[in-house]
Amino acid sequence: MERFVTWVRRDGSPFDPWLRTHHRMGARILCPAERSMTVTGTVDEWQRWASMEFPDSGSYVVPGALVPVTIDREADLGEYVEPNVWMRHL
Repeated sequence: MERFVTWVRRDGSPFDPWLRTHHRMGARILCPAERSMTVTGTVDEWQRWASMEFPDSGSYVVPGALVPVTIDREADLGEYVEPNVWMRHL
């Protein structure tokens, strides 16, 4: 996310369409928030939520998620940590 927020288009506006929308409204990027939202649950919960199987520990790409879900079978834990970007509207 730290690198992503530095990407710009030729006109100098942010590369990301959502950041660009806020930029057009006068907002400025303050900083990335690497752990903006965290969702934890058991492996069974994650299998139900994602409608997929997680047969082993590791990172899994879940459709619609921004980042992979990390599964730890031994700890019976699934964790999703989503980054975000803080912006300030002037």
